[in-house]
Amino acid sequence: MSRIPRPVWLLGWASLFTDAATEMIYPLLPMYLSRVLGAGALSLGIIEGVAEAVNSALKVGSGYFSDKWTTRRPIVIAGYAISSMARPLIAITSTWPQVLLIRALDRTGKGIRGAPRDAMLAQFAPDGGRGHIFGFHRAMDHTGAIIGPLIATAILFFAPGEYRMVFALTVIPGAIAVALLFLVPETAGPASDGSRPLVGTRPPYERNVERVPPGKVVPAPGGPAGKLPRRLLAFFAVLLLFSLGNSSDAFLLLRLSDELGSAAYVPLLWAGLHVVKASLSTWGGGLSDRLGRKRVIVLGWMVFAAVYAGFAVAADPMVFVALFLAYGVYFALTEGAEKALVADLAPAGQRGTAFGLYNAALGVGSLGASVGFGLLYERVSPAAAFGTGAALAAMAAMLLTSVPTRRT
Repeated sequence: MSRIPRPVWLLGWASLFTDAATEMIYPLLPMYLSRVLGAGALSLGIIEGVAEAVNSALKVGSGYFSDKWTTRRPIVIAGYAISSMARPLIAITSTWPQVLLIRALDRTGKGIRGAPRDAMLAQFAPDGGRGHIFGFHRAMDHTGAIIGPLIATAILFFAPGEYRMVFALTVIPGAIAVALLFLVPETAGPASDGSRPLVGTRPPYERNVERVPPGKVVPAPGGPAGKLPRRLLAFFAVLLLFSLGNSSDAFLLLRLSDELGSAAYVPLLWAGLHVVKASLSTWGGGLSDRLGRKRVIVLGWMVFAAVYAGFAVAADPMVFVALFLAYGVYFALTEGAEKALVADLAPAGQRGTAFGLYNAALGVGSLGASVGFGLLYERVSPAAAFGTGAALAAMAAMLLTSVPTRRT
């Protein structure tokens, strides 16, 4: 198992604090909109739809420009800073359109930072350890997603109904996240895949990285010129098919609350899901280093298909609980492995662009999936919706086995 380089720890801690801040707000947003602002479910749908659309659109552009324009760290810092400054402003909103504007600004920050941050993680990963590194980073994300709701619950326990206080306090973890990023080394992108260190002897995570004086703007070597490899584009096409069956997790929560007869235990189960993700994500990413990316991704997608099929046919509430927690295994097997595969197949100077397209495929597919899933769920049946998602996932898993994923 590869060791975790210091810059990866810093990026991981930044994500943990950011996710903690985000998850202090997200579970409370529906209640805040309805009980405090008097808005309805349609308003919530519009807010989240616009926010995710902005997020997906920006990921492609930020990845491309992080390859073409300059070092990636300033873009990553800007993305985290925008979200950290916008998020607490929900505390002073008085209408749902104001919440829409702030959520869109928050997702703007996420869209800006995602692809260049993943490209940085790929740079810092030791040879043969990318899956482990990306899995570790996702584990830190999920740990923040456990901590955030617990903090919010504790605040509301002592100050019931003080949603605005919870939102305002997210400024603290947000500021910590941004401060940590200034400790991450300034880089100008890898000189080339497998090249020797440019200057002297450096730690493993700094090899193939050119030091750049603060403020100097240089293009990333290898630049974004040229086309991405066909095998990477083929993977994106199959990923898009899988994403068309991967609807919002809100439908899983809706089905779960219906079967349990109450939503009282759903927040606890949501935290439990993130415990599974956090504890297994590093292992899942490392497994892809040893067994191969494609095998692990196919296994993860089949776990997804099994969970969705179970949600379509199960009848016992405890079976739904078990399936929901098993859903975390899918994330552990795929999140790190998929990103590591993108880093493996993309040329060094095009990784930002590649991660932007990767995130866009996930976002566009999920948006379409959620709309189609909602129509099936409401107008046909929950079983039809989950069954369709399971079928698309199984089909994508079979197609992925035929995609060549080894670099030559």
